[in-house]
Amino acid sequence: MIPIATIPLHVRSRARTALAAGALLAGLAVPTAAQAHGGPGHGKPGGGHHGAPGHPGGPGGHPGGPGGGHPSPARPWERSAPNFGSAKDRVVYAHRGASGYRPEHTAEAYRLAIQQGADFIEPDLVATKDGQLVDRHENEIGGTTDVATRPEFADRKTTKTVDGTKITGWFTEDFTLKELRTLRAKERLPAIRPANTAYDGKYQVPTFQEVIDIARDASRKTGRTIGIVPEIKHSTYFRSVGINEESAVLKTLRKNRLDDRRAPVIVQSFEVSNLKQLRRESKVHTVQLLDAKAAKPADVVAAGGTTTYGDIATPAGLKDVAKYADAVSPNTDYVIPRDPATGASLAPTSFVKDAHAAGLPVVVYTFRRENSFLPLERRSSTDPAGIGDLAGYITAFLDQGVDAVFTDNPDIGVAATKAFEQAHPGR
Repeated sequence: MIPIATIPLHVRSRARTALAAGALLAGLAVPTAAQAHGGPGHGKPGGGHHGAPGHPGGPGGHPGGPGGGHPSPARPWERSAPNFGSAKDRVVYAHRGASGYRPEHTAEAYRLAIQQGADFIEPDLVATKDGQLVDRHENEIGGTTDVATRPEFADRKTTKTVDGTKITGWFTEDFTLKELRTLRAKERLPAIRPANTAYDGKYQVPTFQEVIDIARDASRKTGRTIGIVPEIKHSTYFRSVGINEESAVLKTLRKNRLDDRRAPVIVQSFEVSNLKQLRRESKVHTVQLLDAKAAKPADVVAAGGTTTYGDIATPAGLKDVAKYADAVSPNTDYVIPRDPATGASLAPTSFVKDAHAAGLPVVVYTFRRENSFLPLERRSSTDPAGIGDLAGYITAFLDQGVDAVFTDNPDIGVAATKAFEQAHPGR
């Protein structure tokens, strides 16, 4: 990618159906990248809470790829093989947790998202001075923590250029983990989400390990698989300051026995070279994020390349993505663009069809309930903070065949997805 605590969470969980391993092979909705291109064990994540099919890993992979079911002694959470999203069994990714209801990237936001029925929780990963991975949307933390009010850190305020953009503030790489843990999170969008400010100052900045622990513990308690979708932020920038986030991610995943094709993990990035590196060095699932069509990935810019996200999103570009990633995650404009003058939705594109033809599931971001984030026809008023028709907006994308959605409002996402699947059984 949202009722506040006083509004009931109308969907708390979703049914999960366990399937036998042999049944997992039936009826794949989308050919996997490995099947489409002959790659070793790179298949599309599949299988999940409604019994969507999985697939066997290719040569060098693991038999019985991601499939549905409950954690059990025979299939622990680390090998729970969840559904990452398919056209016949869509899933909901909690964008930075239930960030429409709590300050983003906090333990409480993740726990609420799980309570609302999210299939996956998303931590954005940045690094500290001592190389520890923490969960913030950006390495600049002035907008998401109380660091600006802390006199002991006043001298840490500085100006840096990150991925070509000059930014003034406080940066995670200038703090040790111990120092960072003294800070408290706050709402990033107080004007749009004023109710969330009631939680300012209550929560620490979580580590990557803590998010893993939350997902693992919740899976054991609820009897359903809760996955994690970590995003590696600003990889090229962090390398320029001597921090290798990919190595840190793999170290943490391996420590937790999660570097595996059956693990409930899919790693995201807006960059390309680091995903290719992960494909070479690990077994973890990956997803290529797509920013604005005219923009270029930061690693492409650093290497003097010319490839834009728009180039990546072409049928030929998507076939290339399928060689190193298991899914593609575009913003909403790639699927249903908006009129730049009015903000109204335009005709859908062929993106979903093109991605599926390449063997890539499509995970669209970000769905938020406030008018300021919705197209004209879904807004309830001219008030930017007013609540519009998010369920209807998500349904329009489900109708286009998307496999999963990122949303700040997991309860609405789960309800919309469930209603769509009930109205269109087998579709």
